[in-house]
Amino acid sequence: MTPAELRAFCLSFNAAVEEFPFTPETSVFKVLGKMFALSALDGEPLKVNLKCDPEAAVRLREQHAAIVPGWHMNKRHWNTVSVRELPDALVRELVEDSYDLVVAGLPRAERLRLDRP
Repeated sequence: MTPAELRAFCLSFNAAVEEFPFTPETSVFKVLGKMFALSALDGEPLKVNLKCDPEAAVRLREQHAAIVPGWHMNKRHWNTVSVRELPDALVRELVEDSYDLVVAGLPRAERLRLDRP
């Protein structure tokens, strides 16, 4: 997955936006003001921080050397994923899971507006 493909996929979700609150090089992808992905898209290697269920996070880290505790994040709830070391389908699944976790924490009315009950 290329940086452009990662950006496009993150922005493909309902109400997803890209912001730069930290540095001009760090893309933060949010849904209704809540972050679900963070990446320096021009970084080498390409990495992305993604929210993850704590139990799943531990399992994923055990199964994949390319998934480690979230850099500069709450390590219980965030993973740093080396994008090019994993199959694209798995990266897409992890991004979608992150988005879904964030949406699940939104008020019900906002979830319904996003068509994600």
